[in-house]
Amino acid sequence: MTILWTILITFFAGMGAGLGTGFAGMSAAAVISPILITFLGIDPYIAVGIALSSDVLASAVSAYTYGKNKNLDVKNGLIMMVSVLVFTVVGSYVSSLIPSTTMGNFSVFMTLLLGIKFIIKPVMTTKEAMNEVPAGKRVVQSIICGILIGFICGFVGAGGGMMMLLILTSVLGYELKTAVGTSVFIMTFTAFTGAVSHFAIGGLPDVTTWVLCIVFTLIWARIAAVFANKATPKVLNQVTGIILVLLGAVVMLFSWLS
Repeated sequence: MTILWTILITFFAGMGAGLGTGFAGMSAAAVISPILITFLGIDPYIAVGIALSSDVLASAVSAYTYGKNKNLDVKNGLIMMVSVLVFTVVGSYVSSLIPSTTMGNFSVFMTLLLGIKFIIKPVMTTKEAMNEVPAGKRVVQSIICGILIGFICGFVGAGGGMMMLLILTSVLGYELKTAVGTSVFIMTFTAFTGAVSHFAIGGLPDVTTWVLCIVFTLIWARIAAVFANKATPKVLNQVTGIILVLLGAVVMLFSWLS
């Protein structure tokens, strides 16, 4: 297997993951994992670890971009993050006990459904309406939702980002840009925790593949986040929906090939 082939595969994997992260707060594992498994023959558990570690810087730079544009709820994000972090470790451990073929199926289905949702029924909530929710109610919702999201993030990697975006927009009533900004903020820490857990249990991956995935995902996440913060809510919903549907379809194809 040549280095050029590795660069080509990781470039497209990073591009898909970065766009998904920057536009929708989507975990890189949804795209990177099946591509690495199918075309580079990497063990599924290690592939998720690489994807989660690629998420760390990509989510961090996306969160910075959204925060700079005042589209980030740090206070409630931190509350949710605590329960998410704890149950990410639990989910990561449980996933190590499950057959590899089980991992990722749920996340692909979630990606397709969420993409279709944004196209058919866009999130048009305003920040004013979002701030009307009582603070106490939001704290309780954040803790409960964080437990569910954390377990899913650690278990399948990709599901966490999708569940977080769905819950932030549909359950907690966030407007889309703030939901994505808060999602990538939380994913920065959950992805780091999940990656460390995966590598501690499964061992370190190939360094070249690992670094290339991180770099390419970071570059495309930055590009997507800048565009997303300048777009109107309607355009952002449409672009996010289309990207999620395309990524879901591509990942499903790769899963079948493997």
